[in-house]
Amino acid sequence: MHKRRQAKYDKDAYETLHKQIRQKCDEAKEKWLNEKCKNMDLCGKTKPHMIYKNTAEIVGRKTFSSTGCLKAKNGNIIMEKDKILERWAEYIHKLFDDNRKHDHNVMKRNFAGPPIMKDEVHAAIRKMKAGKATGPDGVAVEMIEALEGYGIEKLTALLNKICNTG
Repeated sequence: MHKRRQAKYDKDAYETLHKQIRQKCDEAKEKWLNEKCKNMDLCGKTKPHMIYKNTAEIVGRKTFSSTGCLKAKNGNIIMEKDKILERWAEYIHKLFDDNRKHDHNVMKRNFAGPPIMKDEVHAAIRKMKAGKATGPDGVAVEMIEALEGYGIEKLTALLNKICNTG
């Protein structure tokens, strides 16, 4: 690599050295991977955790654990577990604090129209893509489809109730 750095102005020499370095790196990586695989074979059933560890090293995914500390409002670092929990509770309370008037959950019905029909709900469900991740409610499209007519009837009633009551 030192020779390659010195040859950076000589294009031909640089490319030749670069190819040699890449070849050596590839060989070293192949040797390293083979050693990891041999190690995993030897561990076999006796040390399954080593198989997972070696796989994680090969794939390169690293998990980062928490350092066990948190900053307080004033900027000081909190290390005690109970104070960390208090700070999280304070943060969550502030995050979800609601200063609106008490009747904020009531939606005024300001539209006129016919109720939602079962055919509309059925058509909407058919248009939804299967195999997607669930939302915060944890309900997958496949779950609704599996209920067939009964599910569409109950879902239609629920949607109409939501529209009527707000």
